[in-house]
Amino acid sequence: MTSPDDPPSFSLRSIAVAAFGPTLLFSIGQGAVLPVVALSARDLGASVAVAALIVTLIGLGSWFFNLPASLVTLKFGERWSIVGAAAAGALALAAAALSSMIPDGLWLLAVAMAVVGMAASVFGLARQKYLTEAVPVEFRARALSTLGGTNRIGVFIGPFVGAAVMQFFGIGGAYWVGVVAMVAAALLSVTIPDLQVAGDGSRSHPGPQPTLRTVAVSHAGVFLSLGLGILLLSALRSSRQVVIPLWADHLGMDATQASLVYGLSGAIDMLVFYPAGKLMDRKGRQWVAIPSTLIMGIALLLIPLTGSFTGLLLAALLIGFGNGISSGLVMTLGADFSPDRGRGQFLGLWRFMADAGSTGGPVLLSGVTAAVSLGAGVAATGVLGFAAAVVFGITIPRLKHRRNY
Repeated sequence: MTSPDDPPSFSLRSIAVAAFGPTLLFSIGQGAVLPVVALSARDLGASVAVAALIVTLIGLGSWFFNLPASLVTLKFGERWSIVGAAAAGALALAAAALSSMIPDGLWLLAVAMAVVGMAASVFGLARQKYLTEAVPVEFRARALSTLGGTNRIGVFIGPFVGAAVMQFFGIGGAYWVGVVAMVAAALLSVTIPDLQVAGDGSRSHPGPQPTLRTVAVSHAGVFLSLGLGILLLSALRSSRQVVIPLWADHLGMDATQASLVYGLSGAIDMLVFYPAGKLMDRKGRQWVAIPSTLIMGIALLLIPLTGSFTGLLLAALLIGFGNGISSGLVMTLGADFSPDRGRGQFLGLWRFMADAGSTGGPVLLSGVTAAVSLGAGVAATGVLGFAAAVVFGITIPRLKHRRNY
């Protein structure tokens, strides 16, 4: 691990706009449209189930495009991949805004949401790879935690901006907010100067790049051990987003109360990402990986025991804290273990595993709830936190990773 004394030659503040500005704008665009996609689908004649499926296409598009995204980034480079992804996202949201004006607009909306997910996959992978190579390793966890926190801030702000514009332009206004935000992200990525890249092994070693298969085989030990922890963590994170509103409804709360609980949990989530990144840089990744998963696991086990607004709020705040300190953890561990050659391919595989967990978490919750009860489903997701903590406790100290010194 690094010395507790930070190197004086680098400051995250000096690259803040270049490093995090495009991510903030892109995530504001995403956040603006997330609350209205299902409503748009319903307005176009979709059933409740079909409307939910169209929302899910965003996540599915991102999940399945993680591997092609690594090839896109390899071919065009990080900077132009970021620009292209933001531009593609803007075009997709413009199509979604116009879907109400054409026959069979539901199909256009569905395709647009899948493209938004694909664009998010390319954007996220390219941004992660860019920062991994541009930021000195002593600041890596702080940089990637801040990247994750910036994304969460944007998704939090987006719905409020979208709601304000919808007061004047209707539901389509949210999509146009997304278009403007993503165009701005593309333009900012074009105009900002390239960051000074430190330790960019993929450029310093000429020759053919390894394939996805060779990277998967050569790093199978990491993917099958630490990767399992990443999958469990991602399942835990995605489940918590469903658990809070479902348990609020189970307790008979109205939409306002449920939204307040969810919003306050999200606010705590956004406040603690930088201190957690600093702790990972100075003490080690396990100092955040293990506590964060234990905290979320304990909080989820407590939720079925709550019977009031106050009890659910306290458990939700605990979940928000646990999730907040894990901001950037998946990206940081991926960066640590990624090789100099084939980094993009490794990160594509890494993100594919994480997104698989994000998709599987709510499926587990749904399955156990259908078979037993909602309380049992929530408890089952809480157990994922303890399982993830065990995996991290065993693998992080034992696996030798490449810190790109």
